[in-house]
Amino acid sequence: MKTIAIHQPGYIPWLSFFDKIKNSDEFVFLDDVQFEKNGWQNRNKIRTSDGSTWLTVPVHAHLNLKLNEIKIDYTQNWVEKHKKSLIINYSKSEFFNNNWHELESVYDKKFDTLIDLNLEIILVLQKKFNIKTKTILASEFSITSKGTERIIDICNELDADTYYSGHGLPDKKYLNEESLLKNNIKIKLQNYNHPEYSQNYHSFIPNLSSLDFLFNTGKIL
Repeated sequence: MKTIAIHQPGYIPWLSFFDKIKNSDEFVFLDDVQFEKNGWQNRNKIRTSDGSTWLTVPVHAHLNLKLNEIKIDYTQNWVEKHKKSLIINYSKSEFFNNNWHELESVYDKKFDTLIDLNLEIILVLQKKFNIKTKTILASEFSITSKGTERIIDICNELDADTYYSGHGLPDKKYLNEESLLKNNIKIKLQNYNHPEYSQNYHSFIPNLSSLDFLFNTGKIL
């Protein structure tokens, strides 16, 4: 049996994203889908004394561009803003100093595209979380199908018989379970329970960027 999962590589993703990678035999980064404005592809949340705040990477986003075609907008001083926000809100976290150097070095590189920035950060976090799952880009396949058919085609390319779907019941608009079963592909639903841990500020907030978990716990997944 071989299980694969497919997901868009967002900016400093939340923990369930890495749990999905960990529990797959191979993981496919869906890098050639249409860019979603105000989505998770170029932003995420971190903990602050007031609750949480967005960190957003400004981009040059034009109509119908794919995620892997999106260029980062460096006319805005977002790098220093993000670094400053992370330092202010996490420098007192127990495991910040153990992990900040490698992440800061990523921010100090000037990536041309959003996808390269996202994948570099994800790679660093995979190592921090001790996740050794093989990953591949969807754009490496010569597949033009969409929706469920694309999932089936990717499963066939990778000789997978199980598709690991995201948390909750699959949206039939994008994932038709009957079609997968007809192609001898089973669906396994992610059953992820977000851990509760000590944050710098009172009242625990789940589903933030996984940097919150890393800086506060220093644990692997």
